[in-house]
Amino acid sequence: MNPGLLSAPFPPHRLSVAPMMDWTDRHCRYFHRLLSRHALLYTEMVTTGALVHGDVARHLRFNAQEHPVALQLGGSEPADLAHCAKLGEAWGYDEINLNCGCPSERVQRGAFGACLMAEPQLVADCVKAMVDVVEVPVTVKHRIGIDKGESYAFVRDFVGTVSEAGCQMFIVHARNAWLKGLSPKENREVPPLRYELVHRLKQEFPQLTIVINGGITTGEQVAAQLCELDGVMVGREAYHNPWWLASWDEDFFGAAPGAQTRESVELQMVDYMASQAAEQGTPWPAIARHMLGLRHGLAGSRRWRQVWSDHTLKTLHPREVMALAHAPLPASQGGEPACQPDVTAHA
Repeated sequence: MNPGLLSAPFPPHRLSVAPMMDWTDRHCRYFHRLLSRHALLYTEMVTTGALVHGDVARHLRFNAQEHPVALQLGGSEPADLAHCAKLGEAWGYDEINLNCGCPSERVQRGAFGACLMAEPQLVADCVKAMVDVVEVPVTVKHRIGIDKGESYAFVRDFVGTVSEAGCQMFIVHARNAWLKGLSPKENREVPPLRYELVHRLKQEFPQLTIVINGGITTGEQVAAQLCELDGVMVGREAYHNPWWLASWDEDFFGAAPGAQTRESVELQMVDYMASQAAEQGTPWPAIARHMLGLRHGLAGSRRWRQVWSDHTLKTLHPREVMALAHAPLPASQGGEPACQPDVTAHA
């Protein structure tokens, strides 16, 4: 872990950005790290099969600036998970997380994700296999239940069994996972949030680190949950309204006020896009898509998003694209004003 990130008086899991498929790739994480120096970032879920049989470097490479960063694994074979956890540690990840919360049918066909909650002893075996071979923390992300069962005892017994195998941190999405009848998107919205069950877990297992996830979109909600729990994980709101992250270090990690502006972050992303194009051949639209929420709510933001989303400009240098994004439209084209400079810090 980068020692420069350990200066905050609170641990990184106090506030984190959730692992999200197709979203939290290394480019997204680089962007989020520009906004918050201390929040814990997670990879997209990487399956054990992808690492055992695929291109390890493609799945595990990341930027050193991303620390603290956790690798989320998907799998259910203890030996494969142990192998992949060792790879993750060797590549420099600060935590290995096991996905026991994804409800998609594709993941279920692989016999992992949320369906693993029905087999707590298997999850315990998986955790022990990883704990035995790595020094970094092994954590589990899971739901409060599966299908329409509402028994607190189900999630209590799951956590109890898995903690005995050496897992000390549980990230709890405070919704059930319905394994049939709902899409992954609906599974993030339809099953009701029941924060009180997560609070009960902390009360019953005070020695464990309990982090809550699900439906948290404001600083006030974060502060309220931190009165009950050890940490908060934010998902879609962190992606769609990323400028919120610029307030996290000061508000939740005890850091000094930041001096970043949206323009300074955008300019750093422009330099990053240019370097990735030169070093990796990565076209800038593959990176720019992650920052489209940066000017959310500001004048000229629609025009700005349109320019950064315009793939017909992909042959231009990112600095040229940035200039276009901030230029006013001619009055003959509807004349939405140029983006107003963001001259203040995140406050």
